[in-house]
Amino acid sequence: MENLGLVLALSGAAMAALLAGIGSAIGVGMGGRAAAGAVTEKPELFSKVLILQLLPGTQGIYGLLVAFVALSRIGVLGGTAPSFETGLAYFVACLPIAIVGLFSAIHQGKTSVASIGLVTKKPDQFGKAMLLPAMVETYAILALLISILAIFNL
Repeated sequence: MENLGLVLALSGAAMAALLAGIGSAIGVGMGGRAAAGAVTEKPELFSKVLILQLLPGTQGIYGLLVAFVALSRIGVLGGTAPSFETGLAYFVACLPIAIVGLFSAIHQGKTSVASIGLVTKKPDQFGKAMLLPAMVETYAILALLISILAIFNL
C-alpha cells in the first residue's frame, strides 16, 4: 500500500500514452485505407492524401508527451514514492489527453476519410479538405493543455 501513489501516477502516464496512441492507430488506419483507394485511382494525389491520413496521429504524440512530462515530474519527487493523494492527482491530470485523445483521433480519422474522398473528386479543394479534420484537432490540443497545466501545478 505504500506504493499506491506511485502506481496511480504511473497508471495515469500509461493511460495517456496508451489511449491516445490507440486512438491514433485507429484514426491513421482508417485514413490509410481511404488513401490507398484514392491513390489506386489517382496516384498523383499521394502526397495530399498522405497528409490527411497522418493528421489523427498527433493525438498519440500528445499522449506520449503528457506521459513523458508526468514521468519526469514524478521523478522530481526525490526518489520517494508519491503519496496516495499526489498519485491520484497525477492519474486525474493525465485523463484529459487520454480520453479526448482516444476519441478525437478516431473521429479525426473518420473526418480524414471524408476529406480524402473530397480530394479524390476535387483535388483543387485540398485546403478546405485539410481544414475539416484540423477542426477536430482543436479538442485534442485543448486536452493536451489541460493535462500539461494540471501536471505542472502538482
